[in-house]
Amino acid sequence: MVTIKEIAQKSNVSTATVSRVLNHDHSISVQDETRQRILQTAKELGYQTIHERRKKQQTQSKKTSFSVGIIACQTVEEELNDPYFISIRQGIEEELYKQGINKIGSYRLNDMLTVPQDFLSLDGLLVIGRLGEDVLNQVSENIKNIVYLNYVPDEERYDSVTIDFEKATKKALQHLIDLGYKRIGYIGGVEREHLKQQKVISEDKRLTTFENMIKHGYFEGSEDIYIGEYTMTHGYELMKKALKKKNVPKAFFVASDPMAIGGLRALQEAGLSVPSDVALVAFDDIEAAKYSSPPLSTVKVYTKEMGQTGVKLLMDRMKGRELPVKVTVPTSLVIRQSCGTSVTQ
Repeated sequence: MVTIKEIAQKSNVSTATVSRVLNHDHSISVQDETRQRILQTAKELGYQTIHERRKKQQTQSKKTSFSVGIIACQTVEEELNDPYFISIRQGIEEELYKQGINKIGSYRLNDMLTVPQDFLSLDGLLVIGRLGEDVLNQVSENIKNIVYLNYVPDEERYDSVTIDFEKATKKALQHLIDLGYKRIGYIGGVEREHLKQQKVISEDKRLTTFENMIKHGYFEGSEDIYIGEYTMTHGYELMKKALKKKNVPKAFFVASDPMAIGGLRALQEAGLSVPSDVALVAFDDIEAAKYSSPPLSTVKVYTKEMGQTGVKLLMDRMKGRELPVKVTVPTSLVIRQSCGTSVTQ
């Protein structure tokens, strides 16, 4: 290994001067020519400072031989219609890169008739969405380290990263209640568990929370619930269906931003102004939400952070942690023009 003494001898200066120059001590009084000569000599001899050696060690320590799989439980069409899950995947991929993992396998559940053979060699798996119980059991038999995102199958067995859909929905609805709305409509899609070639509809906490708040007398709206698919097209069609009623609610909670953007279009085509005639609060805070006309008030879900957190949990798990961990990522309500600030009834 090259020493400071060797650099000093070749540069014809003292070891103290070499040490201070290489450690960027700008308080030293030395001519630029001498400084450059020392730096050039160090470079030619291949010398590395302690800081540079530590940085190199840290970079090398980040490299890992772990192999990780990502399962998307959504179809390609479902992902394209709702950027929510794509954003979670982006967070995963960014964090895997930071962690130095380059052995990554991507799978889509609806393409898997059986568990792929290469699953047997995976050290860990990140699952985005809901898995049917039979597929879940097959996967669990082959892979010990699994983290579920946006779904909690068994918190006493698996790591998971999710949000509190009930709390987030209440936050949005309470805002409309505080504005004075006593009747609120609901537009939403269906949550599905993919089971072999079937799609089994499961509980959607946004809808059940909405219904429970009606039951407890927070507002009226039991006759104003419209369910379709989580797409912009269905948001548009469901809002048009709602507008056919004689007495339309003056506020809607829409369970995804793409659906809300579709609903906005239907309202505008009907000659209704948002929020003067109908107020909207949506869910997700995708990038398009702040550019819609008017910009959407919406529940912000930190999807990229969910993906990044999932990777960190998986790394911890693959390094030996046994106790399962559930992380609930907080949400926030972003107030924009689509819900207004006051209401007259």
